[in-house]
Amino acid sequence: MTTPPRNPALKHPVVHGNSIMVYSDKANKFVNVPKIWLRDNCQCSSCVHEVTKQRLLDTFRISHSLFIKSCIEDDHGIQVSWSDGHESYYTNEFLAKSALKNKGVVRQGLTKVSLWSNSIKHNPPVVDYGAVMKSDEGLKEWLSKIRKYGFCYVDGTPATPQDTQKLLERISFIRNTHYGAFYDFTSDLSSKDTAYTSIALDAHTDTTYFSDPAGLQAFHIISHTDGSGGASLLVDGFQAALDLSRHYPEAYDLLSTVNVHSHASGNDGISIQPYRAFPVLLHDPNTHHLVQVRWNSSDRAAVDMPLEEVQRWYDAAEKWSNLLRAPESEYWCQLMPGRVLVFDNWRVLHGRSAFTGKRRVCGGYINRDDYISKFKMLYLGQEEVLKSLAVA
Repeated sequence: MTTPPRNPALKHPVVHGNSIMVYSDKANKFVNVPKIWLRDNCQCSSCVHEVTKQRLLDTFRISHSLFIKSCIEDDHGIQVSWSDGHESYYTNEFLAKSALKNKGVVRQGLTKVSLWSNSIKHNPPVVDYGAVMKSDEGLKEWLSKIRKYGFCYVDGTPATPQDTQKLLERISFIRNTHYGAFYDFTSDLSSKDTAYTSIALDAHTDTTYFSDPAGLQAFHIISHTDGSGGASLLVDGFQAALDLSRHYPEAYDLLSTVNVHSHASGNDGISIQPYRAFPVLLHDPNTHHLVQVRWNSSDRAAVDMPLEEVQRWYDAAEKWSNLLRAPESEYWCQLMPGRVLVFDNWRVLHGRSAFTGKRRVCGGYINRDDYISKFKMLYLGQEEVLKSLAVA
């Protein structure tokens, strides 16, 4: 459900007269590559800017009468001479990947994930602040653990908002919202949200009311004085979704198809709502893999079902809620100054127990696309990412 299938062994393209054929794993046979696709995806410096990697070719001025004059093979690819005098070279790997079904591995930064239960408390993913700040290798390890487990601690972080912000900016810029950018708050309801109180919070994802919910979220407890409580709760939403699909497949299908509206309307003059409603469990339309959990009952508005049918959604949502609250699903941890928690808001739900006293917390959001971009560049390398733009 969450791990991409591996590509089969790449089959070399075949030159057939003045045309090129590649193996399609969907059709289970070699298929002809349309000449417009070949010409449109020429990677030479006249067609693609060497620095910006943007297309320079005006695709829709290509003559309909354009044809291939000749194809010359070598050990690494095929040289194509076009009727308009242009020369193109396509590597065998580039052509072979063009007809495969599983094209999102590089583009989406897909990698093997590890689902978990509360037993992860015995060996949670952790990296060292100094290693992350000192080198890209340390940053790569951090992002790789977040991608694999959905969260990772950073130990040894100086207990200041300034150092915490610098840590997050190792990934990317901090997302600005109606709450501001980098946050540093106490339980004073300075922003009209239950996060700014001392009450317990059930497991949820943040910013369901945005069309594009935050990708990463971070918390750092700077201080907690004159009180106790405030343990942090994490739940692997992908594991809970897998359990739901196994035990209650009809409920899983319902939460994957019925759209739910969300809102943020507590602050004066603001009522943020996404451009459309989304299901609790969002899937890639091509691979059907689960890619996002959107669950925050506090921010939920209307359910997109006829009133006479909506009981079915509530029944499914109750099963989902019970799985999230199952003791084996809940990983509780007490955050302390010096330990930063960063988690994937598209996968891991978070909450907390009630607390007393004065607690100061800082952190921020990072956009999903920026997080995945940084991960791809470090994990796969720039060359692999760029050469896969047209085919992966």
